[in-house]
Amino acid sequence: MSQSNSPIEISWFGALCDDDYEQLGVPQADLLSSWAHCSEIVRTADSLGFDNILLPSGYDLGIDTLSFASSIAPLVQNMRLLTAVRVGENWVPQLARQLGTLNQVLNGRLVINIISSEMPGETLDGPHRYRRTTETMRALRTLMNGERLEMDGEFISLQVDAPRICKATSPAPAFYFGGLSNEARETAAMDADVYLMWPDTEEQISLIISDMRERAARHNRTIKFGYRVHVVVRETEEEARNAAAYLISAVDEATGDAIRAKSLDSTSIGVQRQAELRAAAHEDGFIEPSLWTGIGKARSGCGAAIVGTPQQVIEKIQRYQALGIEAFIFSGYPHVDEAKRFAELVLPHLHHGPLAL
Repeated sequence: MSQSNSPIEISWFGALCDDDYEQLGVPQADLLSSWAHCSEIVRTADSLGFDNILLPSGYDLGIDTLSFASSIAPLVQNMRLLTAVRVGENWVPQLARQLGTLNQVLNGRLVINIISSEMPGETLDGPHRYRRTTETMRALRTLMNGERLEMDGEFISLQVDAPRICKATSPAPAFYFGGLSNEARETAAMDADVYLMWPDTEEQISLIISDMRERAARHNRTIKFGYRVHVVVRETEEEARNAAAYLISAVDEATGDAIRAKSLDSTSIGVQRQAELRAAAHEDGFIEPSLWTGIGKARSGCGAAIVGTPQQVIEKIQRYQALGIEAFIFSGYPHVDEAKRFAELVLPHLHHGPLAL
């Protein structure tokens, strides 16, 4: 592995989906998603020097992402907003206008996390859902580039000019996108700018990156790579491991199963892969040095954390960078406290900046 001299993008996590705790599985009223709490997370990350922040989206949990992003945007001075969009829930011309307006408020610092979602209550199989996502991404990019849309597709049939706001804020923001299935990978290879991955072994990450580069090349494209992972950093390794153990100490197996089952993506290939990592880990929960899978016992989706001293965390990040990762989305519990700790112990030692897109 060779170390790149290019800066990496360091992002934090906005926890809009009722995903903030001192101990996982033990809800606290002051940590539930709300304007007051989530805006504190975002403003804290902005003031600490993070390059970006993911504002996630879930239908049932938490608060609405676009409404929140529009409200917080005037208060964000420096970093980007990686705003999640559930594409199955939106009419494309309206979405383009909303995002174009948000991008203007942010002075061009909007980036978009595309989620291949269904409508609430709708059930589509993977191939149909991803074909709709592909059409939606192409239609959205066209309009946000300020161009007229002429599409007669399987799911979208529109002939419409771009909204004026999109012409004023073009080109379209970058699309971040994730998914492990074959359909998800093809969608990303054809239309995403940044392919996001959940935690995995370094060997598997390398294989995924190679596969995605080959897929993108077949479409005459290149793609960048991002990595979404939790972090538990402390001055000593013993302190870090103790903090990690405390996070999940209140969750028994039945409670953990119930938490994961609530997620709309609980049966996805990505979530299944996180479960495989937990099953393959050592007794202490570590699947490889510094990568701890225990956190996945109490949450769906991203199910592992980098755990260790500042130097161990930095070295792990650098190993990922050497594999080809250029953008990182970190989170820790509680999110305000851990953002401050990460910014003190790790961030000053990383060569970082907004991802060149």
